Amino acid sequence: MIDRKDFKKHVPQVIDWIQNYFDQLEDLPVKSKVQPKDIYKQIPASMPMHSESLEAMLKDLEEIILPGITHWQHPNFHAYFPANSSVESLYAEFITSAIAAQCMIWDTSPAAAELEERMMEWLRQTMGIPANFEGVIQDTASTASLVAILTAREVATDFQSNEEGVPNNLRIYCSSETHSSIEKGVVIAGIGRKNLKKIAVDENMAMIPAELEKQIQDDIAAGFKPTCVIAATGTTGTVAVDPLKEIAAICKKYDVWLHVDAAYAGSALLLPEYHWMIEGIEDADSFVFNPHKWLFTNFDCTVYFVKDVDVLLKTFEILPEYLKTRTRGLVNDYRDWGVPLGRRFRALKLWFVMRGFGLEGLQQKLRGHLELNQYFAQKIRESESFELILEPFLNFTCFRYKGTEGMSEEEKDVVNEKLLNIVNDSGKLFVSHTKVRGTYVYRMVIGQTYIEKRHVDYALEVFQEAIQSL
Repeated sequence: MIDRKDFKKHVPQVIDWIQNYFDQLEDLPVKSKVQPKDIYKQIPASMPMHSESLEAMLKDLEEIILPGITHWQHPNFHAYFPANSSVESLYAEFITSAIAAQCMIWDTSPAAAELEERMMEWLRQTMGIPANFEGVIQDTASTASLVAILTAREVATDFQSNEEGVPNNLRIYCSSETHSSIEKGVVIAGIGRKNLKKIAVDENMAMIPAELEKQIQDDIAAGFKPTCVIAATGTTGTVAVDPLKEIAAICKKYDVWLHVDAAYAGSALLLPEYHWMIEGIEDADSFVFNPHKWLFTNFDCTVYFVKDVDVLLKTFEILPEYLKTRTRGLVNDYRDWGVPLGRRFRALKLWFVMRGFGLEGLQQKLRGHLELNQYFAQKIRESESFELILEPFLNFTCFRYKGTEGMSEEEKDVVNEKLLNIVNDSGKLFVSHTKVRGTYVYRMVIGQTYIEKRHVDYALEVFQEAIQSL
């Protein structure tokens, strides 16, 4: 065991490892090439009886663990959505881990609670969120959306679900393109998967408001209780933006809680030219986005805004004797603002990132990604081998291999899947896929913190090379 007085003595070894990792990152395969159980078999079956040295741990980190890592901070990682980091955020994580505070209530670390409150105000002002919304940091958007569903459930049942159990007539609505976490949240909330109604989407993959209203009307007529609508500002598969203003008007008409899921695309709201995406937000009840996706902040860090804090607290507040304090009611005790009692000091890394970059620096990074995406999309347009499936949006491009003359749509899907496997198995690039109206397509997301134009050119080269391997 290392004594704290010897901390500084060993720090250079750890820092050197991290710096070496950064230096070699581009030379590592983006996606791990190990086979199932390769790592597991190299780890002893039992805990060591005696203390082992830091040198031994770092050696095994290099030789056993590193080969099994998919490198999310690699500039050639374009899969899913990024979970991008930054040096500023990393520094804050060092300090957060050193302090190791448990920030459940104000008394357990006043600075953590008050910094969190102020960071939420900074983001609210910059992103165009109305001033009557208040924010809190959650771990992930899945948790934040669950919080919204649970709060909507309590409002719809006059807070009787917490007391007596959940009735079986509550209905939740989202588009067919909304993230799977909503379905999981409905299940966890006890509302039931059958009570989640998925609304059809238009040619842009966005929810059709008229279809939503029709479903709500049908449910009311059938004796169901419309409880919550989830509108997506940037769906997972295709970054589609649901028409919030129209959806908000419907929710207001039928008195239904409106939750806005902007988990990924919400970072773009730091750019005033994208505030149109949440036009109508003043009539929403809650909103979520993830700084840990596209705002250069280490995972995990999710921001959840709610209009009526009182109903949030009424949903989650439980006050055992050991948590009673003299400051209650004077400060924000954030353990009452969500599911967990224990809370990390996540506000510190947001503070470091927003101060380290500054608003101009954050905007410059985001706009740089938008420009690189337009460049990539134009190259796809000009390509003889590939085609766009949807118009590029933000830093996302949806495309596929055209195939050869005479191929059926089914054959094209098979070939496109094979091509993507060749690309990803090479370790040179990592890109994920989805299906758009049943068609197998690629999702190119350009959002790494330190990405440059040369990395985008390289991605195009790798795809072209892969065609030769088909």
